[in-house]
Amino acid sequence: MKTATCPRCHQSIDSQAVACPYCRTNLKAFGHPGIPLHRAVGTEFLCDTCTYHADDTCNFPQRPYAQECTLYQDVNQSHLDAQQKPYAGSKAANLKSWIRRNQGSIILLVILFVSFLVALRL
Repeated sequence: MKTATCPRCHQSIDSQAVACPYCRTNLKAFGHPGIPLHRAVGTEFLCDTCTYHADDTCNFPQRPYAQECTLYQDVNQSHLDAQQKPYAGSKAANLKSWIRRNQGSIILLVILFVSFLVALRL
């Protein structure tokens, strides 16, 4: 069982909990228990540090004054993720990777092609 901390009462709770069993604060989006509900800290708004607000793709009705949001994505975290992604590499490396992933399909196509050629010669 993974544990998390309630943002309101700071009690240790199950990370899959929809609401805190101690203070009844909603931890997940209403009706969507698999979606986390992000909350602003203090008087700050989530929109100030949200990727969707920064690139103007947010359509949340409480924008730019949202205190809670299910779609929140931290701008600073997305910059860190972009820096940690490895270089895509050359086209040859991408082709080798594609061939490795689709090896079974390629073998099946070769067998069908060879069978077709044998059938044409008969």
